[in-house]
Amino acid sequence: MNRENKRRKFEKRYYKTNPCNDSFTCKVCTRLVTPENAGSTHRNHCPNCLTSIHLDNEPGDRESDCGGIMDPIGVWVRKNGEWAIIHRCRRCGKLSSNRVAADDNPMKLMSIALRPLCTPPFPIERIEEMTEYMGGDGSLYPKSK
Repeated sequence: MNRENKRRKFEKRYYKTNPCNDSFTCKVCTRLVTPENAGSTHRNHCPNCLTSIHLDNEPGDRESDCGGIMDPIGVWVRKNGEWAIIHRCRRCGKLSSNRVAADDNPMKLMSIALRPLCTPPFPIERIEEMTEYMGGDGSLYPKSK
């Protein structure tokens, strides 16, 4: 790689418009991560454990000095129906969104998506009582006439 290309590689937002074919070892599960099978030319998280590293301040700029591990804390669905993972940095708390790759672990994705339903912010035993307070009859089953 000549000096001009090496310098260009680190220009601001270079990775936003150019493919990143670099492999890396996940700092959490220690698996080798390659860009093949991602369905994208921008692999930025481990397909096994879905963690990432805090490298960017803005997508593709590689200007963050933090370098903390970014944990997958949630998923959301974009307007076009595409899923994206929400990451939070362990070190600085920054949130970011990364699109789901084709080879991401589907069980890990579903476990992240279902986490809020499995741990509601209220005691599930009191659902009938809370339904009554909201104006319902409190019954979980329809009343027969």
